[in-house]
Amino acid sequence: MTTFDRRTLLTSAVLGTTASLVGASTLGSLAPEAAFATRAKSPEPGAPDPNFAEGRVTGRNGAVVTAGGSDGRFHRIMLTGGTSVWKLHPTTIDQINVGDGLYARGVLLPDGVLAAEAVWVNIVNLKVGITSIGRNQLTMNHHGHKVIGHVVPGYSAAVYNGTPAVSDLSMLSVGRHAQVLGAWRPDTNEIDIATIYAAA
Repeated sequence: MTTFDRRTLLTSAVLGTTASLVGASTLGSLAPEAAFATRAKSPEPGAPDPNFAEGRVTGRNGAVVTAGGSDGRFHRIMLTGGTSVWKLHPTTIDQINVGDGLYARGVLLPDGVLAAEAVWVNIVNLKVGITSIGRNQLTMNHHGHKVIGHVVPGYSAAVYNGTPAVSDLSMLSVGRHAQVLGAWRPDTNEIDIATIYAAA
């Protein structure tokens, strides 16, 4: 059985030789939940994972996105034709804007560029209490902070008691706790809901 070498494949993708072969479906899920999966152990205890980047986007030059991490690190992230991009739904690099937040996973190349397998833009994962429900909108409390959640027809879904996701959010109720995955609207307290996990 052939060993799958991510570094070789992604290096080739950056050089344009196999870009169509690489994607999150091959190297890992693009589902929003995957952004928060346990990352690989760092080579040294306490050291950052070299194959993961997070931060606010500071610029974009062609296929390279730059971002300033919350830990003070500066990241250069290369997207190829095989990089999968999520911003509430699968999209393209053209939808990544300065000021967006992002998580990226891939392989760190020798020149310090992260060749990205998958990029999640503005993704948030919040534990909330539902305080009010309106038409296509939820008001929620997250550690004492008000969060407005927008229901996006065709994209927002609910998972009740671990059952498969459905588009019907009518079983949500005020006073209940939930976990929400969504896309943050930068510099606001508003998110677009991707999936909300709750008890029926």
